[in-house]
Amino acid sequence: MKYNFNAIEKKWQKIWSERQTFKAENNSEKSKYYVLDMFPYPSGAGLHVGHPLGYIASDIYARYKRHKGFNVLHPMGYDSFGLPAEQYAIQTGQHPALTTEANIKTYRRQLDQIGFSFDWSREVRTSNPEYYKWTQWIFIQLFESWYNYESNKAEHVDTLVKVFEADGNQNINAACDDDTEVFSADQWKAYSKVEKQHILLKYRLTYLAETEVNWCPALGTVLANDEIVNGVSERGGHPVIRKKMTQWSMRISAYAERLLQGLDTIDWTDALKDIQRNWIGKSVGASVTFNVTASEAKQSHQIEVFTTRPDTIFGTSFMTLAPEHELVSQITTEAQKAEVEAYIEATAKRSERDRMADVKTISGVFTGAYAEHPFTKEPIPIWIGDYVLASYGTGAVMAVPCGDQRDYDFAKHFDIPIPNIFEGVDISEEAFADKDKTIIANSDFINGMNYKKATKRVIYELEQIGQGKGKTNYRLRDAVFSRQRYWGEPFPAYYVDGMPQMIATEHLPLTLPEVEKYLPTEEGEPPLGRATHWAWDTDQCAVVSNQLIDHETVYPLELNTMPGWAGSSWYFFRYMEDAKRNEVFASEAALNYWDSVDLYIGGSEHATGHLLYSRFWVKFLYDRGYVSVNEPFKKLINQGMILGTSAFVYRYNWSLGIDGAISKPPIFISKTFLDKIKSKDYALSDNCEAIDSIIGELSSKHQAVFMEAQIRSFPFTAIHADVSFINAANELDIRKFRDWREEFAEAYFIDSEGKLINEDNGVFHVERDVEKMSKSKFNVVNPDEICEQYGADSLRLYEMFLGPLEQYKPWNTAGITGVHGFLKKLWKLFHQGENNTFYVDASPLGKSEGAESFKTLHKTIKKVEEDIENFSFNTSVSTFMIAVNELTAQKCASKAILEPLLILVSPYAPHIAEELWEQLGHMESIATAPFPKFEEKHLVESSKNYPISFNGKMRFTLELPLDMSKEDIEKTVLAYEKTQEQLQGRTPKKVIVVPGKIVNIVG
Repeated sequence: MKYNFNAIEKKWQKIWSERQTFKAENNSEKSKYYVLDMFPYPSGAGLHVGHPLGYIASDIYARYKRHKGFNVLHPMGYDSFGLPAEQYAIQTGQHPALTTEANIKTYRRQLDQIGFSFDWSREVRTSNPEYYKWTQWIFIQLFESWYNYESNKAEHVDTLVKVFEADGNQNINAACDDDTEVFSADQWKAYSKVEKQHILLKYRLTYLAETEVNWCPALGTVLANDEIVNGVSERGGHPVIRKKMTQWSMRISAYAERLLQGLDTIDWTDALKDIQRNWIGKSVGASVTFNVTASEAKQSHQIEVFTTRPDTIFGTSFMTLAPEHELVSQITTEAQKAEVEAYIEATAKRSERDRMADVKTISGVFTGAYAEHPFTKEPIPIWIGDYVLASYGTGAVMAVPCGDQRDYDFAKHFDIPIPNIFEGVDISEEAFADKDKTIIANSDFINGMNYKKATKRVIYELEQIGQGKGKTNYRLRDAVFSRQRYWGEPFPAYYVDGMPQMIATEHLPLTLPEVEKYLPTEEGEPPLGRATHWAWDTDQCAVVSNQLIDHETVYPLELNTMPGWAGSSWYFFRYMEDAKRNEVFASEAALNYWDSVDLYIGGSEHATGHLLYSRFWVKFLYDRGYVSVNEPFKKLINQGMILGTSAFVYRYNWSLGIDGAISKPPIFISKTFLDKIKSKDYALSDNCEAIDSIIGELSSKHQAVFMEAQIRSFPFTAIHADVSFINAANELDIRKFRDWREEFAEAYFIDSEGKLINEDNGVFHVERDVEKMSKSKFNVVNPDEICEQYGADSLRLYEMFLGPLEQYKPWNTAGITGVHGFLKKLWKLFHQGENNTFYVDASPLGKSEGAESFKTLHKTIKKVEEDIENFSFNTSVSTFMIAVNELTAQKCASKAILEPLLILVSPYAPHIAEELWEQLGHMESIATAPFPKFEEKHLVESSKNYPISFNGKMRFTLELPLDMSKEDIEKTVLAYEKTQEQLQGRTPKKVIVVPGKIVNIVG
């Protein structure tokens, strides 16, 4: 019987779906285990072979846990709100929901064909109204909450109002806006309703504020820091600028310390924990207030700075503000105004990440204003510089150039004094930053003190004069929670007198309205501003026409939508609920049973985005009593990446050779020939007949380009070619390449010898390099093709076989033949009958006759179980290959051996395992068959193959029982016929026997 993997896999995928084989139960008596993958965004490109890597690993573990007797929840869904669908809608007019639905169908088909054991009955889609109803509900709970530092948790805002009514806010210890003013109980009672709402907004965990944001004009939306790469948007590579906008924000900073402490309670890699620790950025130091004394401002101003080195305060020789700091415009003198404004405009075009990463560029502008030193009362010049960020600390630093290298470089560059406050230290070449070796000098009352003593004294003195205090600071900033786009969760908020009001839970979900276009309005409003019906009638509790907004009960709705991370911050709880999804986001019984995710697998690129925001939301929901866990993911594994082998061709850059936009056919040149012509020793004019040929065909304008000096300047760009046009010898199919894009239809190709070629004559070689597998790099391998040619089980095994789960691994389709051959051998083990029919011997296997097979089986059980528990899936695949080879050599056909072997293989190659399991006569799926138990006794050796030596030289081996006595070993060896041949009648002088090791016959 032939191994027809295509038919087998389709058969079992259909059976699993019909029988709901992998559906989890919420009331099982079994122990629970929750395995989760980071759910995908369903892009139009579908899956490539790099995407399933983590899914296969989690599926192996989920299947293994079922074999171990657990009730396993292994769900899947889609993070289905996203910019690509909206961009496509902008280009085509097609509603993002239609695009998303089509993409999900592709994803579902591809996921099913790989044989994942997902419980699809619990599928979630973040863009479905029945799901985002509860995202909106969580937003409302955040709006109705504040953070009480005394109880160290979030509480309902009603408790805050009671405090205000009794005592005002004079003694309250809460997370709030920095500009919150102090008021008494009487003042609170005297405030108007709108004034009270305005004050409460400064305490709410989600609030409106004018913030500096990353604005992407091309996408028409605000981007989070983790959505920006190298100063441009991750999606599309568009420029990003900094600008101020009124945005919804999440007060995640209130949870900074708990987010840090929680890392000690979860099983994540140290590398990932360190990323979050650094992002949260806890610092202990002092808050210092400097009075602005010399400026043209009409009112007095103060600048607050946070410093981790208050002991160096006497070394302050200038201050630097972030260009976007609110005081800059107020304190800048008229003489410096133009220069300052130009600098601010230039800085706005750079992302925060670019500014943080750029340590080489030194730039800044003097504002013309001065601050007063708290102790010396000396004037300190105030500068602005882009190395200071408004979002970090207070957006201002007291610059101590003798103790900080960046301040030192800035001072040197702008010729600012660098006073030395360190005893016995030379700062003529660089700053001195070793606080452990610091002894303070030239610093008044802290002279001679070390870092710790000086720090305590300075903080004390600052408190005495009312210009500072000790403080713990966090780098973590509140998260902007607004996006100026259509395809996202609508905020359940409307505005009365400019203040946000929440829609009651019973009227959720607030669904997206229809719009004629998905672009921002001509007035710059988000796309929802185009909706004709986007106002809230508080009387009808319904969405009504915008034309009714002037009516007494009709108010405008929020035009922004929520960011992509909103729906992904709680989706893992939604999977827990299997019945009451319309009534609750997840029932108490479901939450108590499933608790939290036991194993989460996904990419480390989400460390400062999804993984941090999820932890924040879970801690909030825990505070408010909605969930019983403090952390969402007990164990987290970051899978590596499967890399693609890209193909590159080198295109001549016409724009570098001539001015003006004219029609220019592209020229592609072999990298080998490029390397030649870059060499000055190469006589270009004598060896480039291709260039002469091209010149003869081009206009005179073009001819001017191909001059030797121009060619030698290497004005060529490497561009990606689709790998499907490349054969095994790295030769480009020129015809396919020309048909690929209209612009390449008349392209010229110059080969490695400098000859002009086309599809009918000559060969053009491409360059190959390994990099991230991506549609944009045209190096993706479609899993559909692999499954069709080799089968899903081969794909699953190969992806695991490539290397350790956490590492980056290059894909090579040719390598899959090895694991495919293994599956054929496995199939053959069960088909040793006549004409390769199914045959397995069900008779009992005797201890002696099956010893070697039992040994093979049990060492395989031991290794595979250890590998799965340690997530070392690659070595399991090797173990399977060894086992099948050994059993084949042993001609093993025993059911006692082959049946448990199937269970071991099942998590990795489930289709073939199910088929052979059925052929063994089982009516139930192999999915829940008990995992084989390892028995040490089968690995205990009962005999030893002794090397028999004569005068120290080994002549042959002899297998003897391990429990044979020394005397019996000697007698048996001497009586052995090969020993007699060696002795030739002589009597040995001595026989040395080391039981379990050697026998040496002397003389």
